[in-house]
Amino acid sequence: MAAQNPPGLDLAHLRDRLDAELPGLVSGPLRGEVIAGGRSNLTYLVTDDNDRWVVRRPPLGHVLPTAHDMSREHRVISALHATSVPVPRTLLFCPDEDVIGAPFYVMEYVTGTPYRSADELAALGPERTHAIGLALVDTLAELHAVDPAAVGLADFGRPEGYLQRQLRRWKKQLDASRSRELPGIDTLHDRLAAAVPESGPAAIVHGDYRLDNVLVDGRDRITAVLDWEMSTLGDPLTDVALLLAYAERGAVDLDIVSSAATAPGYPDAAEVVARYAERSGRDLRALDWYLGFAFFKLAVILEGIHFRFSQGKTVGEGFADIGRGVWPLIDHGNAVLDGTHRQQGR
Repeated sequence: MAAQNPPGLDLAHLRDRLDAELPGLVSGPLRGEVIAGGRSNLTYLVTDDNDRWVVRRPPLGHVLPTAHDMSREHRVISALHATSVPVPRTLLFCPDEDVIGAPFYVMEYVTGTPYRSADELAALGPERTHAIGLALVDTLAELHAVDPAAVGLADFGRPEGYLQRQLRRWKKQLDASRSRELPGIDTLHDRLAAAVPESGPAAIVHGDYRLDNVLVDGRDRITAVLDWEMSTLGDPLTDVALLLAYAERGAVDLDIVSSAATAPGYPDAAEVVARYAERSGRDLRALDWYLGFAFFKLAVILEGIHFRFSQGKTVGEGFADIGRGVWPLIDHGNAVLDGTHRQQGR
């Protein structure tokens, strides 16, 4: 009896492609399941009962232009594998939509824990939690220290005008997902557009860097950075600000969003900023603008997921309340630009 296909993944077609491209890799019938936690691209754990692999593909249904580009995600992970940045080894990229209905790629399975909740970290204790939080910051600094040209990514993006293009991109994606009134979001966008800072040296930007997008082993080391769908060459302070925004529980107060930053021992915003500044040597004086942009970006991302949910095009549970998470993000973004918002420890 054939294994049941998880949503969006035809196991028989996947097996045929793997046998054609990587003969001998698979030694038995494939089974697969959706890996919980992702809210955008779909991630699957696939096994033949001897080995395990991970498959990534775009979400079902409504896919925004320029988003969910599997080829870019595959390319950056492949390029970084030889650096000090921990990433899985890639095995196959398939642009042919006829195989499973969308482009996809396959990579090795890496062991480790993606810590998503304060309770998970609390079980480790404050000392280990603090070490993991600092390792997260240090790994980000290591990523931003990689020379893009040295790993074949010199043309992975256009750093000049990056922040302006980011604003246009996320405004375009907001407009593509509009289905209701969002008071204050256009004001936030316009205020950001009127005060774009000058970027420092460009770097490889992850685009969605947070604790539950990395795997941590039993010795509190980061074994893999995952979910590279938004990566490009650009301003690295966007990653730093997004990491801080995710830790702001008053802004991102949803059960589906990681609460890890509230665990005892997790570094506060001041320590995160100081640690990154020390490790990277970068100027963080304009960080409030980047934090305002991070709240805007998160608001657009959640609204896009809410739009897909309203169309019945999401896979998994936990989407029903995601729409309510947009308004606090808008409020926090405007408060940052007003100078009335201060994160704990800043």
